[in-house]
Amino acid sequence: MSDAIKNYRNMVDQPWGRMFYELIYRQLDIKDDRKLRILDFGAGFCITADHYAGFHDVIALEPNDEMRLFCVKNNPYVLVDKGIDHLMTMEDDSFDLVICHNVLEYTPDKAKILDQLVRVTKPEGILSIVKHNLYGRVMASAVLSDDPKMALSLLNQEDENSMFGKRDVYSNEWLIKLLEEKMDFVDTYAIRTFFGLSSNNDIKYTGDWYQSMLELETKACSIDEYKKVSFFNHLIFKKRF
Repeated sequence: MSDAIKNYRNMVDQPWGRMFYELIYRQLDIKDDRKLRILDFGAGFCITADHYAGFHDVIALEPNDEMRLFCVKNNPYVLVDKGIDHLMTMEDDSFDLVICHNVLEYTPDKAKILDQLVRVTKPEGILSIVKHNLYGRVMASAVLSDDPKMALSLLNQEDENSMFGKRDVYSNEWLIKLLEEKMDFVDTYAIRTFFGLSSNNDIKYTGDWYQSMLELETKACSIDEYKKVSFFNHLIFKKRF
């Protein structure tokens, strides 16, 4: 088992990791007034899948063996150890909510995967995509990591490697254009505008910091200027009839 996966799993349990997910839940604002069918494609540690499985019917697809070893399982969901091949066997129009968070950066088959995700979404269903934002990554490299060389490399859009392979930080405009034939674009939200810029981790374990920062991020996530510089962007689409 790689140390990188272990460290990544540890990171999502930290306050800045938990806040990432809490912002997503707030932005999606899924009600529990009716049971939904939810697909989490590339579910990772299944944190989001487990969260929604507390009330809804959730299927999580995660082909990475090491990621599945660390999956959260507090609520009942179906975990499938496959990816795009299994997705292609699923029925049309079968999910109320389809989730694809920080997955497409790592595959050359973005258009193919997106076509399948749209296909399995029900009419008036929601497609939620979280992606890295280039300018936010530049900001974090220059400020948090004190690495202007890396920031400049990112700004020049040079190849970037990660534990999951080459990371391709594609644009929001490309994504919206690709989906416009069948999906209405609802909105873009910012995630990790501020809380990833400070290297003072000690303060992040205090309840006052966490709650205040969460409210600040929630307020800023709908402001266009902050969307442009946040580390992640969360794009929401609704499928047309």
